[in-house]
Order: sequence, then structure tokens, then C-alpha cells
Amino acid sequence: MAKEGVEITEETEHMIEKNGGKEQENLLSVADTKEMRAVVLTGFGGLNKLRVTKRAMPEPQEGEVKIRVKACGLNFLDLMVRQGNIDNPPKTPLVPGFECSGIVEAMGDNTKGFEIGDRVMAFVNYNAWAEVVCTPLEFVYKIPDDMTFPEAAAFSLNFVAAYMMLFEIANLREGMSVLVHSVGGAVGQAVAQLCSTVPNVTVFGTASSSKHEAIKESVTHLFDRSADYVQEVKKISPDGVDVVLDCLCGENTGKGLGLLKPLGTYILYGAYDRMPLTTRHTVSSSNMVTGETKSFFSFAKSWWQVEKVNPIKLYEENKVISGFSLLNLLFKQGRGGLVKTVVQKLFSLYNQKKIKPRVDSLWALEE
Repeated sequence: MAKEGVEITEETEHMIEKNGGKEQENLLSVADTKEMRAVVLTGFGGLNKLRVTKRAMPEPQEGEVKIRVKACGLNFLDLMVRQGNIDNPPKTPLVPGFECSGIVEAMGDNTKGFEIGDRVMAFVNYNAWAEVVCTPLEFVYKIPDDMTFPEAAAFSLNFVAAYMMLFEIANLREGMSVLVHSVGGAVGQAVAQLCSTVPNVTVFGTASSSKHEAIKESVTHLFDRSADYVQEVKKISPDGVDVVLDCLCGENTGKGLGLLKPLGTYILYGAYDRMPLTTRHTVSSSNMVTGETKSFFSFAKSWWQVEKVNPIKLYEENKVISGFSLLNLLFKQGRGGLVKTVVQKLFSLYNQKKIKPRVDSLWALEE
């Protein structure tokens, strides 16, 4: 597992296979080609609900690509899935994970554009925490030659989400200003890097004070999450900001809307504030990683704080509120073609060395 970013609640981690500090090219013995190892969620709850077990190896169906996984992501949504704290949770047992990178091992019929041995990253609708995955062709992308497998696993969800929110929804342009919550996390850092590719964009960010030293170079103005960031932003920019990216929700929604300029865009994404209050106050520890299933009533208490928005008020103030879910866009709304276009734009920026995903450490599958 490769830890990326600087805080467990704000970033993605990535599972990889290691052997003496090096990635294994062959994750299974030659004699055992019909089975693979996978992390299985046996029920909703803490880490004791996860097991590394052998499962039947999948084979690609028509339109699918089979990938030998070298790195796979562990992001905040995965932790919520493990605890069962999502809408319409899937049935257990299941193999978690939505993003991975690796090598093409086989292809089903009608899968033009790839060859066995290609280095790729992919989105998967669950099942990424395994040695082998099969996923539709439209969710697979060849990665740049210089990109490592852990980087690719850190790249997919975070940078694609950041790019689409900034450029597809908010139409980021020269001279605009952006406020991003949890800027120390993987999406937040991707947002900061992408903002730096547009001239004269001002980035305001909130993060835990203990993380400021590690991220201060990527943000124009950095504030402690617990401080009165609204007044601090207004001191610097009395008119407010053009874009707010909010993964916290709750009481921050009203604050952010108050900071938004006319014709500004407020984007809600992620699910951090759906956690119980007791968990949100201790997420920098291992609480969220190891914690058990949370109470529905705790979530209800958190969501009750969300600002009630009158549509007429939006009309009068010329403000836009938008939501964003990359996985829904991919797996439920059929916009894989748009995402593929975004991925190619991001790879171009990566090749120009304008953006680079952060990987903090590497962990083996069993860890």
C-alpha cells in the first residue's frame, strides 16, 4: 500500500505487491494460474472485517480488459464502504476498490487499442483490491512511460475529479479565485496543482494546522480548518471567491455560499461530513481506518447542519450550486467518453511536468 498525501482523511492510499522493496512482476506462481489473492470485505465494520483470501481469477468478457494489478487505491469512499456508510451499500462479501494500475494480461473480443503488456490505469466498479481485475475497455487508459504504477493509482480518481470540477463545471479561467476545503488531501492537492496551470489563479485552502508545513508551497493562502476562515478570506478578497470546492458540507455550506461572488460556482463532492461528529474530531488518527460501523442517527445529526438553500435566493444572487460524483458519472451516467478526454488532457500536463501525484509510502497487500 502506498500512502499518498499527508492525512488519512484527506488523501488516497495505494496497495501494491512488494518483494524486498521491489514490485513483483509476477504476483502468482506459474503453477497457480486459476486463482488470485484479493482483499475481501466479509461484513461492514472495522479492519477485522477484511481478509486476504484466494478467489477465482476473472477472465475478460466481450469489451473487457484483464489487468495484472500493480497498485490500487484506498480512498475515503473505500473506508465509507467498509463501514457500510454509503447509500445503497452493496452486499458482502465483496472486494472493495475503484481504481488501480497494472499491466494488460488479456483482452476480450472487441477491445481494440490495447496490447498485452501495455501499462495502464483503470477505474473499476468494485474489485480493485485484487491481483487481477477485468473492467470495460472505456475505463482503461494507457499511462505515460515515466509514470510509475503507484503514481497512476494516485492519479486516476483524484486528478480526474479535480480537473472536471475546475474546468468542466466551474470553467476556471485566468484571474479567478478558488477556495478548496481539505486542501492537504489528494483531491485538494490535485486542485492546487491544476490551478497553477492557469495564470493568476488565487487558491485559498483550509487544512489541519499540523499539515500546513507540507502543503504551504502549493496554496496561495492557507488557513486552519478550525479558524474563522471566512473573515480571513474577506480580508484578502472582500468580494469573495469565484469557486468553492466543498467536501465537508454541513455548516461549511452556508459559510461557503456567503463567500461566493456573483456568477460563482459552489461544488459539493465527497462525503467527509457524513461521518459522525466523534469520528470527524479524531480522523487524523487511525480511527477512520480501523473504526466500526457508525450510527445512522450520528449521520442525521451531521447532515441536519447543512444549510437549507432557497432556489429563489440563488436566482437573485446569481450563484450556482453543483454536485459532482466521478464514479456515478462513469458507472451510472455513461460519460466514459468525456472522462477519457479529460484523462488525455491530464496526461499531457503530466508529460509537461506541470502536475504530479504525491505518493508518500508503499504498503504490501497484507498490510
